[in-house]
Amino acid sequence: MNEFYEIEPSIENYWRSIILFGRNVASYKFALAKSLYDLKDSSNDVIKLEELAKPYVKHLLEHLSHSPKQITSKSSTFLSACEQYNKNDISYDELISKATKLGFSNVIDAFHNVHSKEIGKRFFIDERKESGGIRITDDFYKLSNEFNFDDLNLETEARWRLVETGWSLGISRQLIDVQYDDTTKEFFMDDKERRINITSSRDSLNGYQKGKCFYCFDNVSISSKDENLADVDHFFPWILNDKLQNVNGVWNLVLSCKNCNRGESGKFERLPTLELLARLYKRNEYLINSHLPLKETLINQTGKNGEQRQLYLQSQYNIAKRNLIHTWEPLVIKGIITF
Repeated sequence: MNEFYEIEPSIENYWRSIILFGRNVASYKFALAKSLYDLKDSSNDVIKLEELAKPYVKHLLEHLSHSPKQITSKSSTFLSACEQYNKNDISYDELISKATKLGFSNVIDAFHNVHSKEIGKRFFIDERKESGGIRITDDFYKLSNEFNFDDLNLETEARWRLVETGWSLGISRQLIDVQYDDTTKEFFMDDKERRINITSSRDSLNGYQKGKCFYCFDNVSISSKDENLADVDHFFPWILNDKLQNVNGVWNLVLSCKNCNRGESGKFERLPTLELLARLYKRNEYLINSHLPLKETLINQTGKNGEQRQLYLQSQYNIAKRNLIHTWEPLVIKGIITF
């Protein structure tokens, strides 16, 4: 797990480690992250809790409207206040007052912790005692000036959707299975006889690839308006659907640039090389290092431990090789990405 932010310690890698691998016992981390996005253009680097509370409750109220379970404990006084507001039982000013007093008790302290250890960068400093709020750091301003800052916002929303869906289903982890809709490019789950659309597959996968094409490492985006919009590609081509197990599974989906997927020398229906297969294995292990439901989905689809998952990929590769014969790899490697 530590490789994610020790091998390539860019500002965005530190941020992604919080969003993807930080402990999830409540959704406050996601709400705080999205609040910081909203306040990135603030003229003051000190954000009072009263000011921070406004975008903070906005995002929580939005998610409570469709996903009532936002915490793993049985109750929360603060979330109860949010529910009261949604029912028009308290005023907005009362809600902001409660959010200021109760909403940040743990999340400010825990935000920068990943696996019980603080990461090497801080995006804000706790100044509740000194100034009644938090102080935004230069590292956050550097992050906000990155070309893919909007993508990070979309990734946070996608991660939040995945986590709350896993919580809301209330079913055994062994039964959790995230599926992919090739038409809508979304992840979904089936709960008894009901289909639950979760979030964009692009937004969910992008953080684990760090905004890079899986094959050539060129920059890709998950913004629908960007000319570099990533393709969602089947590592083992869809043409093998009747020969391989669950080709539409999360384990077999990667984000690719258009050139690698369908350009003049693109992959199309060819089989990636063994070197790329090893990269797929490492990518999947990163997905497993995050919390439910992607972790449980990958384990259910490919194996209970690393050895079983490696054997699973090898068996699928053997079948694919016998059928497709030729292998493919990108002509140009444009960077280095470490999973």
